[in-house]
Amino acid sequence: MPEPPRGLARWLARPTHARRQGPLFAVVAGLVLLIGVVDFAMGFETSLLVFYFLPVCLAVALRGRWFGVATAVASVVTWVAGDFAAGAHFSNSLVPWWNALIALGTYLVLIWLVSSLLELQARLEDRVRQRTAALRNEIAERERLEKILLEISERERRSIGHDLHDGLGQHLTATAITGQVLLEKLRERGAVEAAELQKVIALIKSGIEQTRALAKGLLLAEISPDGLPAALEELATITREQFRVECRFEGGAVAPHLAAGAATHFYRIAFEAVRNAVRHGRPRRLDVVLAENAVGDLTLTVRDDGSGLPPPGRRGEGLGLRIMAHRAQIIGASFAIESSEGGGTLMTCRLPAVTPATP
Repeated sequence: MPEPPRGLARWLARPTHARRQGPLFAVVAGLVLLIGVVDFAMGFETSLLVFYFLPVCLAVALRGRWFGVATAVASVVTWVAGDFAAGAHFSNSLVPWWNALIALGTYLVLIWLVSSLLELQARLEDRVRQRTAALRNEIAERERLEKILLEISERERRSIGHDLHDGLGQHLTATAITGQVLLEKLRERGAVEAAELQKVIALIKSGIEQTRALAKGLLLAEISPDGLPAALEELATITREQFRVECRFEGGAVAPHLAAGAATHFYRIAFEAVRNAVRHGRPRRLDVVLAENAVGDLTLTVRDDGSGLPPPGRRGEGLGLRIMAHRAQIIGASFAIESSEGGGTLMTCRLPAVTPATP
């Protein structure tokens, strides 16, 4: 017959269990003996044959089919011996043997059913373990890919920042200088085009300032916890000047337990939320709030009065939202974005006071 279920076999193979084989056999034998004594005391007219199912099933569950068969044979022998000891008489000498064979056959069917169920359970448990391991590996792989994607995004961000600062910014500066030289020449000649050129130079200088602001945001270095409020205040200022949107920051100093990496992620989340609101919501006002409660939980909220989130059926999973959620996950914070009361959108990122180490 097949071996006991693999799950039970591994459990029974443990050294601590191996030292308890004596009590295990004693329990099964004691149950058989106890039922036999009660059966003898009640007389041969009343049969307790069904109660022997308990030690037989217990034997199969603990030690497999062979131990169950041995227990079944012992149960049948005990039952027949108890009936003879109680004074049972049969018209034919084959009757007790026939009864014994019927009882043993019933027990064998029971042993097969119980062992098959246990083997099926063991296979299901193995399959669940395999699926769980595969799911864990899949989650770990997804987290690794998300981390790589975030690193690539950071590299691309820095690359674009360098291109803006060292490329486009320098080109605009040179253009402004050339225009300024041309403006002086036009003024010397008294040309009426000088006023128009001066407006063009002013626009170029505005473009230079915007380019520097963009480059500064893209090339942002790691922020310290003490510098987070100042960085968010500067973000609000840049947003007001660049997008002509009323943007205000509220908040004070944060607790020193906040890691530098967490502060940087907090700023990036706020930066992305503000840019998403300006690009997609067309708001008139933005509020960036950084607050810490009495137990040290730090909450960042970005609220706007724009067009709000699209209906769930038309709402997409943009890369910006996934990156913000992944940043929050990295530092152990919760992230949520929802429609705000009265219109607009509300982004909330909450970091508990006790958080895991930030990579």
